[in-house]
Amino acid sequence: MTEPRLTQFRNGPHTFDVIDTGPLDGTPVVLLHGFPQRASAWNAVAEHLHARGLRTYAPDQRGYSPGARPKSRFAYGMAALTSDVLALIDAIGPGPVHLVGHDWGAAVAWSVAGNHPDRVTTLTAASVPHPGAFIRSMFTSGQALKSYYMALFQLPVLPEWMLASGRADSMLRGGGMTREMVARFHTEIVDHGALRGGLGYYRSIFRANPGQLGTKITVPTTYVWSDHDVALGRKGAEINHRWVSGPYELDIVEGATHWLLDERPADLANSIIKRIGI
Repeated sequence: MTEPRLTQFRNGPHTFDVIDTGPLDGTPVVLLHGFPQRASAWNAVAEHLHARGLRTYAPDQRGYSPGARPKSRFAYGMAALTSDVLALIDAIGPGPVHLVGHDWGAAVAWSVAGNHPDRVTTLTAASVPHPGAFIRSMFTSGQALKSYYMALFQLPVLPEWMLASGRADSMLRGGGMTREMVARFHTEIVDHGALRGGLGYYRSIFRANPGQLGTKITVPTTYVWSDHDVALGRKGAEINHRWVSGPYELDIVEGATHWLLDERPADLANSIIKRIGI
């Protein structure tokens, strides 16, 4: 009997959609997307992983899946986001899994690996460094200026209006998105009803547990950073190793912007494959 694909999983009252692709008997790899993208952003990367015998699970995370869109900003704290990933790992069973994240997905992946290392075989984080490195870089470099949009996103209503109306398209283009990517954002995020949920991640950021900022990662880890990323500076990449006590590698993708999944899927896939060790 053919093993069924995982299309959905539950965590409490919430139902999440999953893109489960690759060989049915492949080693499981969980792919966590960031803002403002959905699980489909991983498609090109996943193809490279499938060619190496890996099975990928890319969920539409909290705020993005239609069945998991709580209205309160307090529902998007890191503890809740982490519990969602643990529920997915339980649904895949029996674990552990190789964990990969980009942007906000990387932030969640750092939390899962740091607080539940028994559920994670390896970690590959793209663009966003460990939260401890990110906060330290805010005070020791120009990272605070690069992160101005985080303050903007705290405002009610205005960010939704700017992003949905197209008045922020130039900001997205300035960050490296192509016209096609911006159009996909309007289709897959705005039209899909996921914009408010995606902004909920930013609106819960100041409720993070300060104690987690220093949690060191013990699992084998690779951090992938692109040197033309306008949102994440070099300082965070340079000091990130301080928050990893296990085997660690920094991969710098030269000439790429923040959007590695779209621009350099083969390079990102190679970093993942190298970290997994196949």
